[in-house]
Amino acid sequence: MNVPLFVLLDIAEISSSSYYDACQREYEVDDQEVISEIKFIRNEFQDYGYRRVTIELKRRGYNINHKKVLRIMKNEGLLCDSYKRNIRKYNSYKGTCGKVASNRLRRRFRTDRPYQKIVTDVTELRWGNKTTSERAYFTAFMDLYNCEIISWNIGLHPNVDFVVSPLNELMGLRPKTNYRMTVHSDQGFQYQNGRYINVLKSNKVFQSMSRKATCLDNACIESFFNQLKVGTVHNNNFKDYNSLNQAVKEYISYYNNYRIKQKLGGMSPVEYRINSSQKIA
Repeated sequence: MNVPLFVLLDIAEISSSSYYDACQREYEVDDQEVISEIKFIRNEFQDYGYRRVTIELKRRGYNINHKKVLRIMKNEGLLCDSYKRNIRKYNSYKGTCGKVASNRLRRRFRTDRPYQKIVTDVTELRWGNKTTSERAYFTAFMDLYNCEIISWNIGLHPNVDFVVSPLNELMGLRPKTNYRMTVHSDQGFQYQNGRYINVLKSNKVFQSMSRKATCLDNACIESFFNQLKVGTVHNNNFKDYNSLNQAVKEYISYYNNYRIKQKLGGMSPVEYRINSSQKIA
C-alpha cells in the first residue's frame, strides 16, 4: 500500500519545508563525502577523467552516476587536462625506402585473443626547454587484447636498432598459440627496413601497415601516446634525459598495473589479463 508523502508528514506533524530542508542537508553531507573521495582518487590517479573516477568510486563502494561525478568534478575544478601539442609531431616516414606491407588490421582493433594483434609506433618526448636538442624518442608494442604495453624503448636516436630491440623482446615474451600474430605500424623507415621485417618473418608474424598519412589506422597507439604525454611531459618540466627516462618507466608500470579502463570492465590491463587467464584455467 503506497501512502502519499503529505499524509505521512501530517501524521508525524512535520512540515513539508522542514522535511525537504533535512533531505537537502543530508544530500549536501553525502556530496561532501563524495567530493573528498574524488579528490583522494584524483590525487592518486592524476590522469583520471570523470568516467574512470566513477568506476573507481564504485570499486570503493559508492553507488553513483557518472553524470553526478562529472558535475562535482566540474564544480571543484578536478577535471584533468588534455595534452595540447605545441611542437611538430615526429614523423618517421621517409618515402618508400624498403618494403611497404598491406593494411591487414584495417582498423579492426578488437580481439579476444592475447598476442594476436599488436600495434606499434614511435613518438617524441622533450625535456628542459623542449628544444630540438632536448628530445628523446619513445616506442612501444601494445597488445590490443587488453591494451597492455608488452615491450618498449626510449632513446636519443630513433634508428632501426631502436625499434628492433623491443620487437625482439616481444618475440621472446610471446606464448605459444594456435594462431599467428599480426604487428601493425605506420610506414616509418624503421618498419620498412629489412632487419625489422626479417624478425617478423623468422617468427612467422604477419606485418601490417597503415595507409600513408592516415594516423587513424593506428589510433590505439596514438591514444596511448597522448595519455603518456599527459602523465609525463605535459605537467612536468624534466631537467634532463635521465629524469624523463625514469618518469616514462614509472608511467608504463602505472598504466599497465593500475590505470583502469572502462572497456576492460573497470580493470587495468594486467588485472584483465590475469582475470581472463584464471577463468580459462
